[in-house]
Amino acid sequence: MDTANEHTPAPYFDPAAMRAELAAILREHGGVADKARGAVLERLKRLVADARAQARAQLEVDHRGRQCAEGLSHFQDELIRLLYDYTVDNIYRATNPSDAERMAIVATGGYGRGLLAPGSDIDLLFLLPYKKTAWAESVAEYILYVLWDLGFKVGHATRTIDQCIKLSSDITIRTALLDARLIYGDGQLFGEFEDRFHTEVVAGTARAFIDAKMAEHDARHRVAGESRYKVEPNVKDGKGGLRDLHTLHWLSKYIYGQGVGAMTVAAGIFRPSEVATYRRCEDFLWTVRCFMHFGSGRSEEMLTFDVQPWMAQQLGYNDRGGLRGVERFMKHYFLVAKDVGDLTTILCSALEMQQLKGTPAIGSYFRPSSWKQRRQLRTRTDFRVENDRLNVSDADVFRRDPVNLVRFFSAAHLSNSFLHPDAIRLLRQSRLLIDDNLRNDPEANRIFLELLSGHENPEMSLRRMNEAGVLGRFVPEFGRVVGMTQFNMYHSYTVDEHLLRTVGMLADIERGGAVDELPLATKIISSIKNRRALYVAAFLHDIGKGRVEDHSIVGARVARKLGPRFGLTAAETETVAWLIEQHLTMSNIAHSRDLSDPKTIRDFADVVQSPERLKLLLLLTVADIRAVGPGVWNGWKGQLLRTLYHETEPLVAGGHTQIKRSERVAEAQDALRRELTDWTPEEIDRYIDQHYPDYWLRTDAEHRIEHARLLRKAEQQGLAVATDTHTDAFTAITELTIVAPNHPRLLALLAGACAATGANIAGAHIMTTRDGRALDTFVLNRAFETDEDELRRGQRIGALIERLLRGDAWLDTLLAERAAPPRRVLAFTVEPDVIINNALSDNYTVIEVAGRDRPGLLYELTSTLSDLLLDITSAHVTTFGEKAVDVFYVTDLTGKKIEREARQDAIRERLIAVLDRDASDSK
Repeated sequence: MDTANEHTPAPYFDPAAMRAELAAILREHGGVADKARGAVLERLKRLVADARAQARAQLEVDHRGRQCAEGLSHFQDELIRLLYDYTVDNIYRATNPSDAERMAIVATGGYGRGLLAPGSDIDLLFLLPYKKTAWAESVAEYILYVLWDLGFKVGHATRTIDQCIKLSSDITIRTALLDARLIYGDGQLFGEFEDRFHTEVVAGTARAFIDAKMAEHDARHRVAGESRYKVEPNVKDGKGGLRDLHTLHWLSKYIYGQGVGAMTVAAGIFRPSEVATYRRCEDFLWTVRCFMHFGSGRSEEMLTFDVQPWMAQQLGYNDRGGLRGVERFMKHYFLVAKDVGDLTTILCSALEMQQLKGTPAIGSYFRPSSWKQRRQLRTRTDFRVENDRLNVSDADVFRRDPVNLVRFFSAAHLSNSFLHPDAIRLLRQSRLLIDDNLRNDPEANRIFLELLSGHENPEMSLRRMNEAGVLGRFVPEFGRVVGMTQFNMYHSYTVDEHLLRTVGMLADIERGGAVDELPLATKIISSIKNRRALYVAAFLHDIGKGRVEDHSIVGARVARKLGPRFGLTAAETETVAWLIEQHLTMSNIAHSRDLSDPKTIRDFADVVQSPERLKLLLLLTVADIRAVGPGVWNGWKGQLLRTLYHETEPLVAGGHTQIKRSERVAEAQDALRRELTDWTPEEIDRYIDQHYPDYWLRTDAEHRIEHARLLRKAEQQGLAVATDTHTDAFTAITELTIVAPNHPRLLALLAGACAATGANIAGAHIMTTRDGRALDTFVLNRAFETDEDELRRGQRIGALIERLLRGDAWLDTLLAERAAPPRRVLAFTVEPDVIINNALSDNYTVIEVAGRDRPGLLYELTSTLSDLLLDITSAHVTTFGEKAVDVFYVTDLTGKKIEREARQDAIRERLIAVLDRDASDSK
């Protein structure tokens, strides 16, 4: 970039000087436009590159994204004017211009708003008076080809005014034309279009347009993700992103003739402070978006994990107070997204009150409030229901009695009402009234505990309190985690969103909404004695995140402080603290320990100690995992947790249990008999005899049926090796099951086959039959959108496994060609760790290996263990986003534990070397 132009303001060049320069280039080529075209293009390419460089340099200095977007739009305007003049002066001259040869070049869509991100499409309308002419088409075509040659993505249309009006029946086209702006050409023609658009299209159609845009808004959120707190947000289309601000702009402009600003304030929709919030959010989101486009060199809208640390660095966020710079940046992002959501709520509520927008349907959890309830509210409280929205009786309601700041949400719950925009505003303005006096008020805490442990929909009550900013003030420990991200691939939501979803998952179990998926949890939740403690533990279990100390320990300490304040008994408070301290224990044991090993069960029973705590911990564990994000919970995890529960129950119940182990095995076998209606009793008995008892406890009913059919197929067709593939688009996983003769290196070979085909193993379930066959299932991250493509991939992996076992293919050759780990994974650092423990099992040495996940990791680990002459009895493979935790139960070749310290050190050194290989490869 030329130093002289370093501080040139937008449009970053002198249009008059550039016109003269292009004219000089044309003269140098004898005035022949075709000969000059290459030189003109090269000069314009340099112009574009220089303008973008100046825009980026300014953005890096001032971090003012909206100004950057305005500057790029201004540059684009001047470039198009330059091209138009060059075209009509030198290429397609209108020597005898007629009325039909009038033209207006119009910016539409986002470009029409005068804002362009570096990678945005350029939306152009070539507006004509009444019909297309050869001249108009030629001019438009020439300008478009030059723009395309310069690398711009251009959306374009050449239309008459009549065509524009007619096509505006389509909401998408109407919205684009709502922001139409004249760039160059016939101003009178454009004015005629504006007049007709507003009188023939906009007038009298406000309510239909609003309903259509809000339906579009809701559909977009369903695609991008319902929550605005997804940890990899879409800056443009995600909830709380720029498109939500665009929607506010469109609604305001359609109704009041201009975007969010003075007219919306005059109409009583927004207050000046809210307009200022709109501008602040818009500038922040534009800053992030422009940096993303510049950094990626394309129109990247997803703020992915690999981009987030770079973005935080660009914007100057540093590590502080237990939070990394990237986590501080993302917390700021989500607080902005929350502000955008607040503005959307205010506008929609106000439009509903003005009857310009349809009222949303009341959810299934609500019953329409009765006149009796409304009368009681009016006579006994400081609240009123107006048009199905709960409002305050006067502006001093919260100042007069600060407990009303909590009581309001109880009234909303009891009356099944939406919240009035005036009440929402007053709540936000009154947040500073929430002080230690209110936090320690017994009545306020009684009401809050009732809301938290309510039987109807506690998640909604807490969410309303959070959206209004009340929850974080009333429970400051919760306020610390509002908008807080956990910079890892395992959690899909911010900490506060995860906590609210965990409460919601518990309520869903209690309502019976997950009975098919969670039969045991649904059954036992009605028998627990510490229901309030369970809900408080769900609300607080991750409250200690973002501290230097272990979050479970911090959370237990917070619980011991808050429990008495909320009104819990001493016993309930201690139960909450214990649940928070142990909230990861049951999951860790179920997914990374051998549940057929009696010592595993004894050790877990020593932690739990009572049937009540076992029930509570199972319920919290299930709700916690299901609230992490889409695809994290699956049937395998549910079965492992049920097995751990049933194996532990007799030990903590003093030998008294509802269902004995032998009865559960028999029940599972009987269930299989009922399903295999096309088998003879003799065939079923013979099949059942092939499995050890723990198989029936570790495998759920659906997989037992699939295994039976796979083994039968192998037997009937005389196959030594057989495979089966199932996929699930919702959970984004594919299961590949293999039956093959067992041998020490089989697990390594199977894992290697997955790695060689680029499949990423998210989990594995390793079993052996009595007749010496391995029955292994690998849980793979889904790679394709359609089931058909995914099933074909599974079949290719299965075919490769068969070739490898026959000796028709060589694994080392295939693995040498495997792909590198995804960019998202490379954004993370996971400290390699190997723990060798002889205390976890009476008969086996347990080796736990943790490191950053990558294709082929399981293969490399199992191959290394085999090279070390270790016999792998069972393997438990788990991934937590970017982190792999693989646990192996091993012995030496004589069947004994690894006792010698020198031998353990050698094993640890070799396994660490495997994990370190990933760190060195990514540098």
